[in-house]
Amino acid sequence: MPPVPADPGPQPAPAPGADPAEGPAREAGRLSGPLFRDEQPGAAEPGASETVVLRAITDDTPPAPAGGPYPGTPGGPVAGQPFLVPSSHPAQETPVAQADPQPQPPQRKQRGGRNLQAAIGVGVGLGAVIVASLFVVKALFLVVVIAAVSVGVWELTSRLAERKEIKAPLIPLVAGGIAMVATGYWSGIQWAAASLALTGLAVMVWRMTEPPENYLRDITAGIFTAFYVPFLATFVAMMLAADDGPQRIVLFLIVTVCSDTGAYAVGYKFGRNKLAPTISPGKTREGLAGGIGLSMLAGALLMELIIDGGSWWQGLILGGCAAVTATLGDLGESMIKRDLGIKDMGTLLPGHGGIMDRLDSLLPTAPVVWLLLAAFVGS
Repeated sequence: MPPVPADPGPQPAPAPGADPAEGPAREAGRLSGPLFRDEQPGAAEPGASETVVLRAITDDTPPAPAGGPYPGTPGGPVAGQPFLVPSSHPAQETPVAQADPQPQPPQRKQRGGRNLQAAIGVGVGLGAVIVASLFVVKALFLVVVIAAVSVGVWELTSRLAERKEIKAPLIPLVAGGIAMVATGYWSGIQWAAASLALTGLAVMVWRMTEPPENYLRDITAGIFTAFYVPFLATFVAMMLAADDGPQRIVLFLIVTVCSDTGAYAVGYKFGRNKLAPTISPGKTREGLAGGIGLSMLAGALLMELIIDGGSWWQGLILGGCAAVTATLGDLGESMIKRDLGIKDMGTLLPGHGGIMDRLDSLLPTAPVVWLLLAAFVGS
């Protein structure tokens, strides 16, 4: 039942200099009753109104604590519950939010949102497959490269179709990718380049079977995919074709991994200055320096120890160049993923994302390492 205000009766004259409307409003906002210590129980003064808030009666409702009505006084409202303050209008009360006396500490976010244990396990498993295929039957590693290229092409074309409705023909891209890697391994760069050109023509013809709308956009994306994934991976196959091919592949993989590892470790500990905040906010200049340093150290050691005719200073150059291209490749794919509005290219590798999320730094590094090795010790 709503409260009924008492008859206001005659009002006293306002004090000199006071707002005439202030007196009645102030008096209307006062509550009378035994809960207020400055008043004694008795009849309410003229012009005052009283608001009573009744709580629902249930079996599990605890009794109201005795004490003062304000927070901080014995028996006051429980922390975290709204506190009602008398209002200047009858039958209305204003809830006032109370600060939590014990604020909870913010939860620490996991860096990168990755499952570290799963990422390490997948990385060890991939490393075991690579080592086994390299040093048991060298050509078996070629099958690993072809499989990675095929899955990478599928991931990229699928994301383009999902996010941008770009229809890059998958079948000619996969077939052309296999041809590029195989001809690069057995016949060299000339045949691999010819396979790239034929793949581009196949993409143009294949797309003619559909309506002409967005034809140029689709074939442009298809030719880009053919160059970005299988053609760059062909340089890995050409490194493998050398007499010391397995050792060259190990050098190539380790300097690239050291670039990523050094950048992560140094950036996590000492990173302050962002490298490319609009592209990859997690990368720092300190991390780049750490990646270059660790990659150069690994290149110097491996060039001296496992490459016939190699020298430590050649490894320094190779490691530094590999770290730069690996970083650029990572930033390049970050640009692609930001344009598509996705975090990962796929979910095939737990803790890593998709195959393309692991090939992003390897693909642009492969032609640089192949070229420097050919210049330093021959092909």
